[in-house]
Amino acid sequence: MIAATNDATVGAGEALTIGLLTPVTGPGDATAGELIVRAACLGAEYLNERGGVRGGLPVRLVLQNDQPLEEGEIMQRSAVGGLAKLALVDQVHAVIGQWHLRTAPGVSAAAELFGVPLFVENGHSTLTQQRRRTLFRTYFTIADRAPMIADLLVEQGVRKAGILAADTVFGLMNADTIADELTARGVEVLRFDFPQDTTDDVREQLRAVKDFAPDVLINGGVVRTNYMIIQQAAEVGLLPGPMLVVLFPFPMRSQDYWRLAGEVGNHVIWPALLYRPSWPGLTEIGRWFTERYAERFGSFPPDNALNAFTDVTILGQAADAASELSREALIEALETHEFDTWRGPVRFQRDDQHWHHSPPPIVLMQYQQVGQTFDEATIVYPPEARTGTLTRPDRDAQVVR
Repeated sequence: MIAATNDATVGAGEALTIGLLTPVTGPGDATAGELIVRAACLGAEYLNERGGVRGGLPVRLVLQNDQPLEEGEIMQRSAVGGLAKLALVDQVHAVIGQWHLRTAPGVSAAAELFGVPLFVENGHSTLTQQRRRTLFRTYFTIADRAPMIADLLVEQGVRKAGILAADTVFGLMNADTIADELTARGVEVLRFDFPQDTTDDVREQLRAVKDFAPDVLINGGVVRTNYMIIQQAAEVGLLPGPMLVVLFPFPMRSQDYWRLAGEVGNHVIWPALLYRPSWPGLTEIGRWFTERYAERFGSFPPDNALNAFTDVTILGQAADAASELSREALIEALETHEFDTWRGPVRFQRDDQHWHHSPPPIVLMQYQQVGQTFDEATIVYPPEARTGTLTRPDRDAQVVR
């Protein structure tokens, strides 16, 4: 895919060169990496179809897997090494694609050392608050979404919450943040953490949660263990029953969700961008991306794909606005200009919470019938964005116990 994208620029000299540092193999989320690569290629395609940047220079991509390929190597080391290769060997102007919270801090430190503009595609709560000059983000954080989830649950009268969390940085940061928000609102929390890489059975923990009689089960699993929690909660009789909240938007991949979660996954609530096929707020650039992605890959693009596309096209606009095609000039342009995106114009804020970060609007969505598509899901929070009323399995006679 990268080669096909770059083929259009063969014979050109200077180019805006963007590195993709993202998981392409395990043990990381290679599915997310594939979606990021797809979208970055479409971002380069969008810019090149419009004459490239700076009056005719093409956009080229360099892909670097951030996952360990040698026995005993850890993901944090392979990711930092990948950033160094892109910066020193490939001489990229900027890097996008960082997906895992566990690799992003080291990669962002290395990008700062080499002066390479870096866009991350994940929700690490404190990463951009370090005020690094090279680090930028257009995605929402865990800290952005947790208060909204807690407010909805309290609105629903939740008094007891059970949490299961994988011991990745993402899993633990999510669990810590939502537990703090719930506790601050007077909700009693029972929480179990488990090793992500070695756990295949959380039935004992789920039985303890069932005995606790929670009003909500908060699923803090990540890739693989997210569905394991749902399946085993059904096996022990915990689901259906309490409300089900998941902490990242994997249900939006509707076909996979219903295939792997089954009917017991109905009524699931998840945080998401205010973005879906029927949403009328897409700009021209957003419509181009969603239509081209559907034409090319046969489905509506998920939010991490949208984000990677957005970051590539922002870099293209920054290259046009920059005084020259260099890393330093790109950073200056990113700090001082406004950019067209799928949701309208974006500027990078510089406040304590959102330094170099322009978060999109967040909503909480819910499936209310088995087999619904992402576009048919109900927006249940915040109140001003609601498209319907939240439904609960303990109040839905259609749920078979």
